[in-house]
Amino acid sequence: MELTDFLDTNVDVKDAVEKGAPVVALESTIISHGLPWPTNLALARELERIIRDQGAVPATIGIYGGRIKVGMSDAEVTEFAESAQSDDSPVMKVSRRDLATAIALKQHGSTTVAATMICAQLAGIRVFATGGIGGVHRGAESSMDISADLLELAQTRVCVVCAGPKAILDIPRTLEVLETNGVPVLGYQTTALPTFYSRDSDLGVDQELSGAVEAASILKTRDALSMAGGELVVNPIPVSNAMAAAEIDVWITDALREADAQDIQGKDITPFLLDQMAILSKGRTIDANLALIKNNVRVAVQIATHYCDI
Repeated sequence: MELTDFLDTNVDVKDAVEKGAPVVALESTIISHGLPWPTNLALARELERIIRDQGAVPATIGIYGGRIKVGMSDAEVTEFAESAQSDDSPVMKVSRRDLATAIALKQHGSTTVAATMICAQLAGIRVFATGGIGGVHRGAESSMDISADLLELAQTRVCVVCAGPKAILDIPRTLEVLETNGVPVLGYQTTALPTFYSRDSDLGVDQELSGAVEAASILKTRDALSMAGGELVVNPIPVSNAMAAAEIDVWITDALREADAQDIQGKDITPFLLDQMAILSKGRTIDANLALIKNNVRVAVQIATHYCDI
């Protein structure tokens, strides 16, 4: 069995990678499990448009019928988006542990941060934009619920541009795991760690970046040093969409209480909590989510472009 037996790279993506042109990877979990229909489809198309308008090539990644699609077609993206309307969706959420299974059993799967990183590296893509990463969940000292995203960042050479760890997490412990595994946390024009819906926190980053040129230079240097693992570029949510951490914490506490009442666990916990917060915030968190991921995509294109120019 060879990689070509289950890897389909879009012609535009393949050509760009071979020519050394900028490509930005996008995950598909936000399409099928992160946002409601039809907002999810509109966002997926908008993110690809933003990337193209800045002169780069988008590569939305997912598993379709057991094949890794690096650069999903509009029809495939639409099918994934429509699946969000169903409680019995044929599109499974795929992280590292599920990737080979979904491929072998010829299933549909939307890729998380971890799985997207793996597939992006297989296709030769260096930069990936998402909303926020998973990490150490609150109460992990008893549940041991720690996202595979952190391990993937430690071993897969893909730069992840995000708005920081998701606010529902135990963020100090998430930073400790990243530090232990040697993952650099790079603040994009910030010295404070953004926490998804909030622009800053009382936690710091490893290094403030003045812009995309410095980020690209770090990526190239780590390549030359043959260092394993990726980089986490944390980009604060736009000022107009930011919310106070204290306000967010109230919604998180209520959402966690409801998750406990319904015994929601494992990979179902994050989408459940995000759905609950959307309800509690009367949609404000969804608006913030849309704004921050678009902002991250713009930064990711700049980093990918400069990376190709060095």
